[in-house]
Amino acid sequence: MEIFPHAKRDKHFMNTIRYAGFWIRFIASFLDTLFLALPVGIVVYFLSEGAWFDFAQYQQNMSYAMSGNAVQALATQPQTSFTWELIFEISVLVVTMLFWKKWRGATPGKKLVHIKIVDAKTYKEIDNKQAITRSLGYIISTLLFLIGFFMVALRTDKRALHDLLAGTVVIYED
Repeated sequence: MEIFPHAKRDKHFMNTIRYAGFWIRFIASFLDTLFLALPVGIVVYFLSEGAWFDFAQYQQNMSYAMSGNAVQALATQPQTSFTWELIFEISVLVVTMLFWKKWRGATPGKKLVHIKIVDAKTYKEIDNKQAITRSLGYIISTLLFLIGFFMVALRTDKRALHDLLAGTVVIYED
C-alpha cells in the first residue's frame, strides 16, 4: 500500500515534503521511551523477578551521588543480567516494529508529533528489512558517541545514520 500514491507524478508534492528535524524527533523519542520502553521495562523487570538488574544498588548509588560522594557512586556498579537485558531490547524492537507496521511508520511518540518514517526514495511505507536495519542502526549511532543522531541537525534531508543505513527518512504527516 502506498502512503503517497501521487508522489512519482506530482512535482508539487515532492516540493511540499517537510523533513522532521532533530528536536521534533528528540521529543518523539522521549515520548516513545515513556509509552513503549518504560512499560516493556516494567514488565521485563517483574518477569525476571528482579534478576534483570539490582535495583537496590541503583538506589544506593543514587544516595551516594546525592550526598556528593560521586567516587563511591561510580565505584560500585549494579549487576545486570545479560539474558534479561537481551529480552528487554528484543521486546522493545518487536513492539516498535509492530507500531511501525500498524501506524504506517509511526510509533506513539511520532504519532503525537505528526511525523512518520518512510522510504527515502519512494516515500512509501518502510518494509521489515528497513525496520530491522534502522533499529540496529540505533546501536551504531549510539556507539559512535551519538554522532549518528546529531547528523539530523547537520543534514538538509534531516537523515540520521540509521536512516542512511536503512534507506529511510522521517517526514511530517500530510
